Amino acid sequence: MRVARYYNNRDVRIEEMQTPDIGSGELLVKVQASGICGSDVMEWYRIKKAPLVLGHEIAGEIVAIGEGVRRFKVGDRVTVAHHVPCNTCHYCLNGQYSVCDTLRTTNFYPGGFSEYLRVPQINVDRGTFILPDGVSFEEGTFAEPLACTLLAQKKAHFRPGQSVLVIGSGISGLLHIQLARALGAGRIYAVDITEYRLKMAKQCGADTTMNAKEDVPACIRASSNGRLADLVIVCTGAAPAIQQAFQSVDRGGTILFFAPTEPHAITPMNLWNLWRNCNSLIMSYAGPPDDTATSIELIRADRVRVRELITHRLPLAETALGFKLVADAGESIKVIIEPQK
Repeated sequence: MRVARYYNNRDVRIEEMQTPDIGSGELLVKVQASGICGSDVMEWYRIKKAPLVLGHEIAGEIVAIGEGVRRFKVGDRVTVAHHVPCNTCHYCLNGQYSVCDTLRTTNFYPGGFSEYLRVPQINVDRGTFILPDGVSFEEGTFAEPLACTLLAQKKAHFRPGQSVLVIGSGISGLLHIQLARALGAGRIYAVDITEYRLKMAKQCGADTTMNAKEDVPACIRASSNGRLADLVIVCTGAAPAIQQAFQSVDRGGTILFFAPTEPHAITPMNLWNLWRNCNSLIMSYAGPPDDTATSIELIRADRVRVRELITHRLPLAETALGFKLVADAGESIKVIIEPQK
């Protein structure tokens, strides 16, 4: 079978490898669509593991089942979680699935940018989901990123009526805007450095869009009787964006960090201001199975309109172009690779 093997952001090669064999309790999935995630082009994170086949936002068709598989059959349309929790450790039992050791070490093989992949038994058990009628393969690839978004807003204790500021209007920011709107947000503000993404933010439900160079806190105060944002969601690891978040959160409000900085980056913060204003800082990563199931339903019900976020659909042979589009962060939002083309 063909795979797109990652060496670095500028070197993604189409190579041949053996179609995976499956064992008891496993599935073989023919990948029909695989999304390129922003984390796929975080070269400082990926390069240390290269070369490898990336791709964790997938949807496809089951073409073979291992002995003992009962819940699925050949021909089922599915999306599969790359990482799954154990559900039994200290962290899982306390609802902290994202820091479960099992979640951080499980994966399907070899990756979504391939014609076929093997789904291990644990991923079959708690990470494989049937796509409902009406949800396309390409829409199914959004189950994973939307689950991450849903978990994050739950951890931030988002409540209907709250004002929300989203800093960084790439794919993660746009999903946060759509989800916050679907869950009953009050006024939604969006910030980015490109007019293209600000236009997309407006289409996704932002009431006010601002270039990052503007005085964002002043703009928010001007439209909300002098108050700042109840919830600030940071979807970029850029240092200016992080400082902007500290300046834009209201008293008693929450800052949700959804994107990482590089490992050794130091982020200064004024603890006195945070303490005096009773602000909360929340980090969020990944999405457990129940949030994946909810995300699929949000997509099916058209509460979160993911199809309009797809800007490029490319065959497997053009995966390198897809990586360039995402890494350049120009006029692209979600790039979908179609391995069967």
